[in-house]
Amino acid sequence: GAAPTAATRTPGPTSAEAGFARDMQVHHLQAVDMAMIVRDRTGDPDMRRMAYDMATTQGHQAGQLYGWLAAWGLGQLGSQPPMTWMGHTGQGMGALMPGMATPEQMAALSAATGVEAERVFLRLMIAHHRGALEMSEAVLGRSEHPTVLAFARAVLLSQQSEIDLMTTMLEGREGR
Repeated sequence: GAAPTAATRTPGPTSAEAGFARDMQVHHLQAVDMAMIVRDRTGDPDMRRMAYDMATTQGHQAGQLYGWLAAWGLGQLGSQPPMTWMGHTGQGMGALMPGMATPEQMAALSAATGVEAERVFLRLMIAHHRGALEMSEAVLGRSEHPTVLAFARAVLLSQQSEIDLMTTMLEGREGR
């Protein structure tokens, strides 16, 4: 038998793949929370559909990431602080990943209604998606694992498309 290649080896507990899976899972779950909040606070059917689609898609993807870690025999929690796999050091366990909303921003979204909730959501989710793009770009440069690479490329395509849509939606809500 041939020796396993870097692309076929099971990722280790401190690998970029494991860090990406853990951190993107947390990242996606916050997006699910934000999407469900705005879905319940808007009367706009297009916003409701988009928010529901984001929540279901990112919830499904978070499940995939959870499954990778289980299949690799790795714990859901790593021994290193978030984002260590990207070279971010000294952040500690309470540090935010790129694009993550702060507790104060989440509270503002929860308190808003109608068009104001839509504006808050769109601003937060555009930044959130940009953070996911940063994380996906980072893993593309650190991994040879085909499943991880395919996932990261899919995130880049889908979330950039959603950023474009949300930017247009936000422009339509400014000044209203």
